[in-house]
Amino acid sequence: MPVGRGRFAPSPTGDLHLGSLVAALASSLDARHRGDDWLLRLEDIDEARAVPGAADRIFSTLKNLGFIWTEPVLVQSKNLQAYENALDLLQAQERLFVCHCGRSDYQGAYPGTCRTVGRLQPGAPRPKSDVALRVNTHNSGTLRWQDDWQGWQRQDLESEVGDFVVRRKDGFHAYQLAVVVDDAAQGITRVVRGVDLLDNTPRQLFLQRLLGLPEPDYAHLPLVVEPDGTKLSKSRSSAAVAEMVPTTALRLALKLLRQPEPPPYIENAHELHAWAAAHWNPAPLSGAANLHLH
Repeated sequence: MPVGRGRFAPSPTGDLHLGSLVAALASSLDARHRGDDWLLRLEDIDEARAVPGAADRIFSTLKNLGFIWTEPVLVQSKNLQAYENALDLLQAQERLFVCHCGRSDYQGAYPGTCRTVGRLQPGAPRPKSDVALRVNTHNSGTLRWQDDWQGWQRQDLESEVGDFVVRRKDGFHAYQLAVVVDDAAQGITRVVRGVDLLDNTPRQLFLQRLLGLPEPDYAHLPLVVEPDGTKLSKSRSSAAVAEMVPTTALRLALKLLRQPEPPPYIENAHELHAWAAAHWNPAPLSGAANLHLH
């Protein structure tokens, strides 16, 4: 039976914070419990938001916390040609068009303003920047999928989102395109990530089907929030994760994930990972939106 693959894909916008640690640990434990490989990816495609040195600090923190990944890290900024190849395939299907609209030009779902006039014919040169490239969602129908932890989902992509950006006006490839290309390149079979990304899933499923890429299983994790219910801020917790004793940080993350408490005699991060993977139980996460930090 083929071995599955999970992944954790941080962005270098700051140091590893508690919310990211919880997501990384859930993804890693879920993969290890299943006997799957676990990989890393650096989502650094948005250069404007990248913090110098953050990537190295994130990987160093993960190593200190006992995480083990089975292959070299895939770095998005070194994978740009793969995204251009995906745009070629979308253009060949006449699904790609040039868009001059700004976000202030419409409200809610994108109404298809440039869909016809901006359509790119197969093989035609694409503008390099100053305009966005969108994918045509006309007649995409209602997308239905089952999230392992959040249950059955559905979205009418055209009416609820509209034609979405796959390359931004600044020339950077959009997250929605990069993530499906990267997941396919790494052979990812199961995506464990925060529930704040749940509504991205139908756009990614749509692209996977257009590009002929495999569709991973999805399991969206409740978000760690402050006691008042606001999303956990990096400014509050980023330094704390790197500075905490590794087993202390891991035990806190396991508590937030509503997992069994490891025996007190485990004082080694690698042993704690092994114990937690053997006892991994995602049932308490099903249907939950938030994990409260106390």
